[in-house]
Amino acid sequence: MSTIEEALSGMMTIQGALGCAVVDYSSGMLLGSQGAGVDLELAAAGNSEVVKAKMNTMKSLGIQGSIEDILITLQDQLHIIRPSTSNEGLFLYLALDKNTANLALARRKINDLESDLKRV
Repeated sequence: MSTIEEALSGMMTIQGALGCAVVDYSSGMLLGSQGAGVDLELAAAGNSEVVKAKMNTMKSLGIQGSIEDILITLQDQLHIIRPSTSNEGLFLYLALDKNTANLALARRKINDLESDLKRV
């Protein structure tokens, strides 16, 4: 089991990592963050709205199950949002440099970190 700080440190070891956060999506508040290049407080609030909108859409469509992750592809960056399965209401957020990141490895690592995150 890892703490929020350990999860953040682990995300920053991912190749191409620019910044990362653990976020309470019900409030949009950061529980912790590391890195630069992205306004992580603003990203936390905005991506909380993304997660809530997707959950509401799934509910409206009658889609069962949960979100594994959400990938946002930008011109120079990749953003991964990984809702926590053990800490309902939280998600891990990772911003990557598109030119240096390996998306498959990043998704695998953030999955492992989320699974290992202690109940907050």
